Amino acid sequence: MSAAKTSKTESEPKKPDHVFLVDGSGYIFRAFHALPPLTRADGTPVNAVLGFTNMLLKLISDTDAEYIAVLFDAARKNYRNEIYPEYKAHRPPPPPELIPQFALIRDATKACNVPQLEMEGFEADDLIATYAKQAAEAGAQVTIVSSDKDLMQLIGPHVGMLDPIKNRPIGPAEVEEKFGVGPDKVVDVQSLAGDSTDNVPGVPGIGVKTAAELIKTYGSLDELLERAGEIKQPKRREALQQNAELARISRDLVRLKNDVPVKQPFTAFARREPDAATLIPFLEENQFRSVLARVQGQFAKKSAGEAAAADGVGKGHAAAKQAAAAAKPAGEAAYKLVTTEAELAGWIAEAREKGAVAFDTETTSIDPMRASLVGFSLALEPGRACYVPVGHRGGPPPGQLDLGGDGEGGLLPDQIPVAKAVALLKPMLEDPAVLKIGQNIKYDMLIMAAHGIEIAPYDDTMLISYVLEGGKHGHGMDELSELHLNHRTIHYEDVAGSGKSQLTFDRVPLDKALAYAAEDADVTLRLHQVLKPQMLAERLDSVYETIDRPLVPVVGAMERNGVRLDRKALQDLSADFATRLVELEKQIHKLAGHEFNIGSPKQLGEVLFDEMGLGGGKKGKTGAYATGADVLEELAAQGHDLPARVLDWRQLAKLKSTYTDALQEQINPKTGRVHTSFALAATSTGRLSSNDPNLQNIPVRTEEGRKIRRAFVAEKGCVLLSVDYSQIELRLAAHMAEVPQLKDAFRHGADIHAMTASQVFGVPVEGMDPMVRRRAKAINFGIIYGISAFGLGQQLGIPQGEARAYIDAYFKRYPEILGYMDRTKKFARDHGYVLTLFGRRCHVPGILDKNPARRSFMERAAINAPLQGTAADIIKRAMIRVPPALAKAKLQARMLLQVHDELLFEVPKAEAKDTAALVKKVMEAACAPALELDVPLVAETGTADNWADAH
Repeated sequence: MSAAKTSKTESEPKKPDHVFLVDGSGYIFRAFHALPPLTRADGTPVNAVLGFTNMLLKLISDTDAEYIAVLFDAARKNYRNEIYPEYKAHRPPPPPELIPQFALIRDATKACNVPQLEMEGFEADDLIATYAKQAAEAGAQVTIVSSDKDLMQLIGPHVGMLDPIKNRPIGPAEVEEKFGVGPDKVVDVQSLAGDSTDNVPGVPGIGVKTAAELIKTYGSLDELLERAGEIKQPKRREALQQNAELARISRDLVRLKNDVPVKQPFTAFARREPDAATLIPFLEENQFRSVLARVQGQFAKKSAGEAAAADGVGKGHAAAKQAAAAAKPAGEAAYKLVTTEAELAGWIAEAREKGAVAFDTETTSIDPMRASLVGFSLALEPGRACYVPVGHRGGPPPGQLDLGGDGEGGLLPDQIPVAKAVALLKPMLEDPAVLKIGQNIKYDMLIMAAHGIEIAPYDDTMLISYVLEGGKHGHGMDELSELHLNHRTIHYEDVAGSGKSQLTFDRVPLDKALAYAAEDADVTLRLHQVLKPQMLAERLDSVYETIDRPLVPVVGAMERNGVRLDRKALQDLSADFATRLVELEKQIHKLAGHEFNIGSPKQLGEVLFDEMGLGGGKKGKTGAYATGADVLEELAAQGHDLPARVLDWRQLAKLKSTYTDALQEQINPKTGRVHTSFALAATSTGRLSSNDPNLQNIPVRTEEGRKIRRAFVAEKGCVLLSVDYSQIELRLAAHMAEVPQLKDAFRHGADIHAMTASQVFGVPVEGMDPMVRRRAKAINFGIIYGISAFGLGQQLGIPQGEARAYIDAYFKRYPEILGYMDRTKKFARDHGYVLTLFGRRCHVPGILDKNPARRSFMERAAINAPLQGTAADIIKRAMIRVPPALAKAKLQARMLLQVHDELLFEVPKAEAKDTAALVKKVMEAACAPALELDVPLVAETGTADNWADAH
C-alpha cells in the first residue's frame, strides 16, 4: 500500500458497524405465500424453504453488513401467555404443508452460513429488540429485515427497518403514516387499538386512528388513563375507564422485551460467506436446481479467478458459469431493436456461428391460423437479445378515432419488410447445425410455416419443464421464470393494456415491444440453460427425445389441417336444441307451479327446497342452496321429476352454447374448417388437451353428442377414418398389475366385462343378464380410476354397502390389482410422483396432504396416472410414426384429431381400406421396440362421411 493511500485511510473516521437482524418468521410466511406448491421427489413440501433460501442468499449478496443473524420463534407460547392466557389463542395453526418445512428452514439458514437464534419463552421480536438495543448502544447501525408492524416501535436514531419484499426502508415517516404517531408512541397506540390477529384486547371501540389522536392529545397511555374522566365523548370515556386494566395488559403484550438474557453478544453474528461444502449438498438434497446452478457458478468463479476463466477450467466449470449466467435476473440485460437488413444479417450470422439461438415470434393473435407476423426476437446469450419489428402499425386500432401517426394506420417506417426478414431468417431456422430454442415452439413453428419455413432442429423449454415436473406446476414462461430465475417477466397486459382497450401487438409502441419481446427470447434461453442440464442429469431425456419433442410438428400439422364442419347441420341442431329447451322450460315451470329463472342456482334452490320441501338442501356461504349436478342427480335418483328435467335442460343448454352455436363462429373463413389447439403440457399424465374449441369433450354416448359429431364431415371425395384403441387402460392394468386371468382373457380376445362378471358374481357367461355385465364394466373401469364404494353406488344406483361388497369381491378375485394399487400409492408417497412404463414422471403433490379428502383424491390420481399416462405415451408414439408410414406408402391421408385413445383422419375414398390397415398396424405396434406388453394392443377402425358414424 502506498504512503498516500495509508495516510488517507488513517485520516478517515471509522464507519460504524452494520448489523442486520432478520425476522425469521416474517421470511418464512412471505416465502410460503409467494411461491406455488412445490415438493421434493420424496413428497416433502419445500416451497417455503426455496423462497426462504433465495431471500437469504440475496440478502447476503446485497448487504454490506458486518454482522447478520436470523431470529426465530421457539414456540407458539411464551411469557406473554402468562400475562394474558388468551394471547394469540385465536391464531389458526400453520398450514399442514408448512409444518414440515420449519426444520428445513433452520437447515437452510445453517447451510447459508448465517447465525441463527431462538429462545424458549421469548418471541423472535424480543430477541430482535434485545440485540437492536445492544448493537445501537455499542455505536452500530442496525437494520431489522422485516415489515412487521410490531417491530416498528424499535425504530430510532441507530435502528431502521427494511421491507424485504418491496426492498424499501421503513423509517419514522413510514411509521407515522401507518400509526399516526412516531415510533416512540407506537406501543401506546397499539395498547389502545389492540390486535385481533394476536388477540391483544386493547380498548373496545377504539381503533388506530382514534388511539393516535388520544395519545397525541394526552402524551402517553398512563396520562390518558389517569385523565380519562376529562374526555367529552361518553362512549369513549366509559370504554377507557372500564377497560383501563385491559389497556395496561395490552401494553405488556405489545411492548417488546429488550433485555432478554441472551447467551451471546451481537458480535457473535459476524458475517460469513456461504461455504460450498455445506450449501451445495443442502441444495442438492432439496432439489433446488436453479439456486444450485447459480451458486455453483459463483463458487466456481470465485475459486478459479479471472485468469483461470480466461485459460479455461474444464467443462464442469464452463457449465456452471453458463448456468449461473442463466440464473441471473433477466433485468440485467442489453436489448437491441434491429431495423436494418444488415443488422439482422449480423445477428443471424452470429447465431449460426454459436450453433444455438432462442427464437420467439410476436403476432396479432393467439390463434396461429388467424395471426399475422408482427416481429420476432433472437437471444444469443443470457442478457443479450434483439427484437426485429416487421409489422408494427401507426395510428389507432381500426374503429378508433385517428389522433395522429400516419393517418391511415399503415406500417411504421424503419422496419424490415416482412418478406425480406423471412428470407434472411429461413436458412438459419432450417439449418441443421443451429439449435432453435423456443418456449411452446409449436406456435412459432405454425407462424413460420405460413411463411414457408420449417423450423428444425429445435428444443422447447416448456416441454423440458413438463418432462421434469409434469403435474407439479404450470409450464408457462412467466411461471417458470419466477420459479427458476426468480424473475417476474413483463406481462402482455403491461405493454398492450387489458380488457376492451387492449391493443394487438402491431399497435404496441416499439420501445415497449422491444422490452417485452426481447425479454421473451432472453428468458427462454436462460430457462434452457437451467432446465436442459437438469433433465439430462435426471435421465429423463428419453421421454423428451423419443415422445414429447418429435410430437411437436405432428400436432402442429394436425392443427393446420383442421376439420371440416357442416354449418347447415349445426344451424339445424341449434334450432332443434332451442325448441327443445323451450319445451323443457315449460315442463319445469309446470312442475314448479310457476315460472322462474332455471339458470339461477338461487331461484332453483328456493323452488326445490323451500317450496317443494325436498330433502337434502344445504346452504353455502352466500345463503343460497347448493344445486350442483351431484345434488340434482341425487334428487333425480329418488324419483323427483323436476331436478331430472333441470339436468336435461342444463345438458342441452351447454351443448347448444358450447358447440352448436360456438362452433359456427369458430369456422375459419379462409379454410372453412375448425382448427383446435392441442396443449402439449397441460395435463398431469401426459395426455394432450384440446382448446379453442375443445373437441375432446363432445359426448360420445348421448344421442345429442352423436348429432354434434355428425356435423364433422369429410371433404368431397374423402371419408373420415377413426382408429381407436380398445380398452387400452384395462389392458395396461392387466400387464402392470400382472393379473394372470385378465392377461389370458385379453390374449384370447374374450369379453373382459362378461368374464369379470362371471368370476366376481359367479354367473355363467352364456345368457348373462346385460345389467350384470354393465355392473362388471363399471367395476372394471372404476377400479383403475380408484373409485370408492360411494362413487360406484352412485353410478350403479345401488346402496353403498352393496357397492362395497362388489369391490371386495373384485379384489378377492383379482388380488393383484389391490397389490398394484398399494405399491403405486407407496411409491407416490416415497417419491412424490409415479411413473409410466416409458419413464414419464406424473407428479402427485398432494399425496401427503393432511386433509383426508385431498389425500384420497391424490391417491386415486396416483393409481390411475401410470395407466392413463402410459396410454398417452403409446398413442403419442403412434402419432409420431403414422405420418412417415403414410408417406412411405404414398397414401394421402391427413391426421385431423387426437381424442384420448382415438385418432381421426381424412382419407381419399379410394385409399380408405389401405390407410385403415396401415394405421391399425402402426398403432398396435407403437410400444416396440422400447416395451413389450404381456397383452396385445387392439386398434379398431371405422370409416364414414362423418365422425359419429366412423367412430
